[in-house]
Formats: sequence, structure tokens, C-alpha cells
Amino acid sequence: MADLFSSFKLKDITLKNRIAVAPMCQYQATDGLINDWHQVHYTSLARGGAGLVVVEATAVSPEGRITPKCLGLWNDEQAQGLAKVASAIKNAGAVAGIQIGHAGRKASANIPWEGDDHIADDDARGWQPIAPSAVAFGANLPKVPTAMTIEDIERVKADFVAAAKRALAAGFEWLELHFAHGYLAQSFFSTYANQRTDQYGGSAEGRGRFLLETIAAVRDVWPSHLPLTARFGVIEFDHKDEETLTESITLVKQFKQAGLDMLNVSICFSTPTANIPWSPAFLAPIAARVRQEVGFPVATSWGMDDPHQANAAIEDEQMDLVMIGKAFLANPHWPYQAAQTLKIARPSWVLPASYAHWLARYSTVKAD
Repeated sequence: MADLFSSFKLKDITLKNRIAVAPMCQYQATDGLINDWHQVHYTSLARGGAGLVVVEATAVSPEGRITPKCLGLWNDEQAQGLAKVASAIKNAGAVAGIQIGHAGRKASANIPWEGDDHIADDDARGWQPIAPSAVAFGANLPKVPTAMTIEDIERVKADFVAAAKRALAAGFEWLELHFAHGYLAQSFFSTYANQRTDQYGGSAEGRGRFLLETIAAVRDVWPSHLPLTARFGVIEFDHKDEETLTESITLVKQFKQAGLDMLNVSICFSTPTANIPWSPAFLAPIAARVRQEVGFPVATSWGMDDPHQANAAIEDEQMDLVMIGKAFLANPHWPYQAAQTLKIARPSWVLPASYAHWLARYSTVKAD
């Protein structure tokens, strides 16, 4: 029976355990480029003992950034910088992953601790967002986006392909497409955001078309032996949960047919009126349903930071990987904490030898 510290193989990539660092925006980049912050941050996380470290949401185009401080992968200079991050993650003992995406109507925003709202129209730092339809998210993000033309749709799909190629060239071996959280891809599937009447709107089939075409296009350039995954919101928590979940699972089955290898199950975040039932491991049963009905591996984040709950989610076959976010910011050596909590033999050895050896020696605390 698998547990949190069992290895996990997907395609030709084997993770040393089932702990993954979830992609978490740092909002520290300039012109999409990494700097010392990212280099130290990701090296530290990778030394913490996770099997997989996924680099934060990285924009496929300048307009696709959430904020002006987001990472990008729309040019070769950015790819060269990210290659250093990928190398550092690998050298620290983890598999290097990256999440690529487009923010859609949530783009051109101030960073969270400076407003978390749309940049004012007269501020030169901002830009005009695009989306499936000219419908604003609302609340703190009131800017009405420009409805995408067919040419825009083709361009953005090509941007995803180009970013995937650069991610591969930079040395990443695990790719996650950001199809969640009310950003562009999620907006195409959302009835809150998509009011199109052409082939990219209307029915669930039409609303899912952009996502499926993007997966297929990326799969064509991403090597078949490496994992291609996506983060996708399957539930909105807007009192239409069963309808949304049923439509989402049907689409995820098509994702699988199009070449996706795994799903990071998340929330739609397509309307500010949603009533999300925040609680520990609250998405675990949803992830389990996706896993069972689609028949391929899943992961999830959101409240999975209790080691016992994380381990139970693996043992009970609710999911195959556990994505840990904020807990890694509080404690970059969270796997060591988890190994101690779960009473794993030689717990310090989930960390690099230079740490593990000394943590295991000269203990002044009597072992249980």
C-alpha cells in the first residue's frame, strides 16, 4: 500500500515521495525574469525533501501575467534564467516542474499586498486584459476585458506551445498547465465568463474546446516520456456543484484522451459570489471522485498540510500526490516534520545528507 513517503512514477519520471511543493506566486520578478529571490527560494524548497517542486505560475505572454511582478516564459532570456532554477531544484534532490498559464480577465492586477485589484487605467504599469467574452470578474477586479477574436485564441495557444518548448529547453521535466482559478482557460469553461456564441462557447463541449486544443498542441511538443499535467477547477461552490463537477469530469476524461497524464484538482474561482467551505482536506473527496471516474492520477492542494491527513489521502487512494503550499513557506523542511509526525524510520534522511546526518546525531531529547 502506498503512503506519503512511497515513490511515485509518472511516465519516465520517478518522485522519491508523494509530497509536491505547489506552485505559489512570489511576485518578485521584473519583466518576467528571475532574480536572487527565486534562486534562493526554490533551492531552499527543493532541499526540504519534497519529491517534486513546481515553479509558480509563469506567464506565456506579457499580457498573460497576473501582475507586473510575475514570472514569464515568453522569451529566451527568461528561459535561460529559469534554467538555473531547474538545475538548482534537481541538484537539491527534487524533480523540477513548472506551471505555465495566462491570467485572462484577472490580468493587470496589483500584487496582493499592494491592493490585489486591477491596476488603474491611467497607470502605465497596466495593460488591457483579454478573455473569452467582455465580462468582468467583478469585486476587486472590475476591469472589462476585451473579447478574444479567433486570431487571439490561436495566438494564445501558440504562446502556450512556445512556453512549453522553452520549459523543456530550460530543463524542466514536469509541466503543469494552469487551467484553474478563474484565469483564461478556466474562464473559457465557465458560464460566468464565457458568453460566446461561436465554436468556443455555448455548450460544455464548446466551452471546453480551447482547453482541449491547448492540451493537444502542447502534447505535440512536450516529450511523450515526460509528465504533462494541468491544474483545473472542477467545482465552484456556487450551489450548482453537481452540475459543474459532472461537466468538469466529462471534460477531464477528454483531457486524458488528448494526452494529459495527471490532474491537480482545484477550485474554479470564476465568481466572487462563491461560498467556498474552507476546512482541512476539503477537496480530498472531490479529488477522489475525479480519480475514480476518470481513471488517472490526481493531486490536490488546499488544507493538505496535516501529515496524518496527507498520508491518509494517499493510503485511502483519494489521490496520488499531495500538493503542499503555505506549510512549505512556514517550514521549508515540512517533509522532515511530516516524517517525524508519522514516525517514519530515520526521519531526518528525507533531507539532504548534509542536514540529515547532523539532525540524527547527538540528540539531547530522548526518543519515544
